[in-house]
Amino acid sequence: MPRTATTYPQAAIDEMLAAIKFDAQGLVPAIAQQHDTGEVLMMAYMDRDAVAETMRTGRACYWSRSRKGPWRKGDTSGHIQTLVELRVDCDGDTLLAEVEQTGVACHTGRHNCFFRAIRDGRLETIAPVLVDMEKSAKE
Repeated sequence: MPRTATTYPQAAIDEMLAAIKFDAQGLVPAIAQQHDTGEVLMMAYMDRDAVAETMRTGRACYWSRSRKGPWRKGDTSGHIQTLVELRVDCDGDTLLAEVEQTGVACHTGRHNCFFRAIRDGRLETIAPVLVDMEKSAKE
């Protein structure tokens, strides 16, 4: 059963934005983690607007550096991240988005983006493709 998104009032959004140290490009790294298992799903960046939208709507929104614009996770694939809690680290320079992942998190069709590791001295793919993202995007 889908989880109800956590949303925040404007005062809480303002307080969070004040606590974040955005870099020179106006971005902050954001780690997406599956809330109930602790699995790290992906790392992306957020700008002020993405943080505010994520907190206001309860759906993860990031800043796409390649497209130079907002990236609402799942708009094209349907693989959305429902916000459970947004946290800021001790230095204010990294966010942790605890989410309920629907579908896969990685654009490669894998459950998470961390699917390569050194095995027997070589970089190996350690997780299978679960969804054909090219086919999925066309449906």
